[in-house]
Amino acid sequence: MSAFTTLRPLLRAAPRLASLRAVRPAFRAYATEAPAAKGSNGLLFGGIAAVLLGGGAYYAFGDMATDPAKLKVAASPKEVDYQAVYNAIADILEAEDYDDGSYGPVLVRLAWHCSGTYSKNDGTGGSNGATMRFAPESDHGANAGLALARAKLEPIKAMFPQITYSDLWTLAGVVAIQEMGGPYIPWRSGRMDGDVAGCTPDGRLPDGDKTQDHIRDIFYRMGFNDQEIVALSGAHALGRCHTDRSGFEGPWTFSPTTMTNDYYKLLLEDKWNLRKWKGPIQYEDAKTKSLMMLTTDYALIQDKVFKKTAQVYAKDEAKFFEDFSKVFAKLVELGVPVAQFSEVIPLKKLEDQTVKA
Repeated sequence: MSAFTTLRPLLRAAPRLASLRAVRPAFRAYATEAPAAKGSNGLLFGGIAAVLLGGGAYYAFGDMATDPAKLKVAASPKEVDYQAVYNAIADILEAEDYDDGSYGPVLVRLAWHCSGTYSKNDGTGGSNGATMRFAPESDHGANAGLALARAKLEPIKAMFPQITYSDLWTLAGVVAIQEMGGPYIPWRSGRMDGDVAGCTPDGRLPDGDKTQDHIRDIFYRMGFNDQEIVALSGAHALGRCHTDRSGFEGPWTFSPTTMTNDYYKLLLEDKWNLRKWKGPIQYEDAKTKSLMMLTTDYALIQDKVFKKTAQVYAKDEAKFFEDFSKVFAKLVELGVPVAQFSEVIPLKKLEDQTVKA
């Protein structure tokens, strides 16, 4: 693939990025198919702090875009037009030849997986560092398929070289959620790019074939409570599983590119049976056999505490959106020292941006 082919979507979008775009309705599609050693982050960012103290803020432009192994301090909102970055990401979401017509779900997954490695026990992991750029973290089983998402964002990184990968990846998740009809997510810049020394061990992300005890072990380690666990699980309203990535197969809902509370409704209202196939254990809906749920999903209605919250969200989408906004914002800030953050940057959906004559 030529460089021109890779950059063509951004070049085509440039006039619209210079002046705000016409209002566009939210895209909707129907799915027809069925603890590591302590102190690694401290050493990493302590070294960055030494650079800051010794020579002022270090912003690596130029070769930083071509050498992702270098450490990079986040650019401030004065140096990067984050709304322009938002718009550029929004422009690459829709794709008729990919999955259900959108890269949105896989970008949400990228933001979640680069953040969900955090451990409150020793402060390692989280979105600070963007260490999924490096092996072994990039090769962890839970991250299978995310090389595609990272590559999809590379032209935007080249277009805005000042932004860190860690800010770009988390922002992409926010853009995807908002543009797929989800709630506004408060987002702040300030994440730093680290190096391979900050990679976390395998096993910090949930396994889809485990029960509620496993879910709590994973999410409690990140600092989430039971209500927040159920709210975050609502992201499964989006996307689908792939046999060549997780081993599982199928979408959770009938509208996998639109954020709704259907995930909870389907869990509670439909009958779910174990799927008879050669793949890993998963459930299928009894009526159409086209939807799936993982063991971790089904645990939300088997566990009495989880189920109470799931019932609230099934009945009240506004409440789900309110809680999801808070918990997703918390997720993508895990592992980042508060002092690094900017103020919340107002990021408008494309449909909310005023069209200039």
